[in-house]
Amino acid sequence: MKKVLILCTGNSCRSQMAEGIWRTLGQGEWESASAGSRPSGYVHPFAVKAMHQREIDITNGLSKSVDQFAGQSFDVVVTVCNNAREDCPVFPNAAQTLHWPFDDPADATGTDDEQLITFIRVRNEIEERIAKFLNHGA
Repeated sequence: MKKVLILCTGNSCRSQMAEGIWRTLGQGEWESASAGSRPSGYVHPFAVKAMHQREIDITNGLSKSVDQFAGQSFDVVVTVCNNAREDCPVFPNAAQTLHWPFDDPADATGTDDEQLITFIRVRNEIEERIAKFLNHGA
């Protein structure tokens, strides 16, 4: 089974959604994990809600530190924010390292519904990018 590690700063939104999407779209061929350079300690409720709409459950996701993956080998390591790209350690055992920056939906303002719309947009962008990679390898 191939392994992917998705990195972000807080590991509460983008990387959590990407982990769930990759696991689902990878159809048993990929083991996905996510972590943060400065873990927030929780998974954002709107990330959980946005993923629930896709019938992907990240309710039990844990905000983890990138340090717990040090020394492990991965087929792909993906950073999904610029801060993680700068803050996270290099994974010399990664066959491929990619940088896919997405807006941080946790920065969304407005009503709960308006904030959720931002989470859904970012989720869709992440899903599209992962699907493209899994279908075309780029």
